[in-house]
Amino acid sequence: MNVRAFHCILGLFLTGFVTGLEAAETPRTIVFFGDSLTAGYGLDDPAEDAYPALIQKKIDAVNLPWRVVNAGLSGETTAGGRRRVDWILRQPMDIFVLALGGNDGLRGIEPAVSLENLQAIIDRVRAKNPAAKIVVAGMQMPPGMGEGYAQEFAAIYPALAEKNHAALVPFLLEGVGGHPDLNQSDGIHPTPAGHAIVAENVWEVLRRLL
Repeated sequence: MNVRAFHCILGLFLTGFVTGLEAAETPRTIVFFGDSLTAGYGLDDPAEDAYPALIQKKIDAVNLPWRVVNAGLSGETTAGGRRRVDWILRQPMDIFVLALGGNDGLRGIEPAVSLENLQAIIDRVRAKNPAAKIVVAGMQMPPGMGEGYAQEFAAIYPALAEKNHAALVPFLLEGVGGHPDLNQSDGIHPTPAGHAIVAENVWEVLRRLL
């Protein structure tokens, strides 16, 4: 092999090596698609204290190449999310955390309608990003909504996860809902301390996928 040929081969090798390193260091993306709970409604600094931001801190603490996108929107329903999701899907993503439905339940929307909207959102995510992993964050309604309604509503999330082979956070507000000291004065939206617990609930499931 002459010197010129050797240099050509070496150059190709180094180019591939550097490209591989750049690809390995490129962060992958987790999108949190939710309502005011995800957006961090009522917090002084949602960019620091909302549970998606706390998930980012957990990721950074273990030096994983992932970035979090908070696509929460206060007041969002499953129907609104269904209309909005195409805009969110303009960016590439590797994990999609679906955390919608609470506003549907508080408005007394039929669980079957919410289920249909949530399924449509997952279908669009899969159509756009077939390899993306889905995480479904479950919600529950207070007893005041009626026992039958609360049970039917809670059941849509495990059913959705099972049908779509998605990971399931059984109840996003586990350990927070119904605890006045962990919620703001409205009794619905978590305080920073409440968001820390929500982050733990999500992290317990999410970390297995990273």
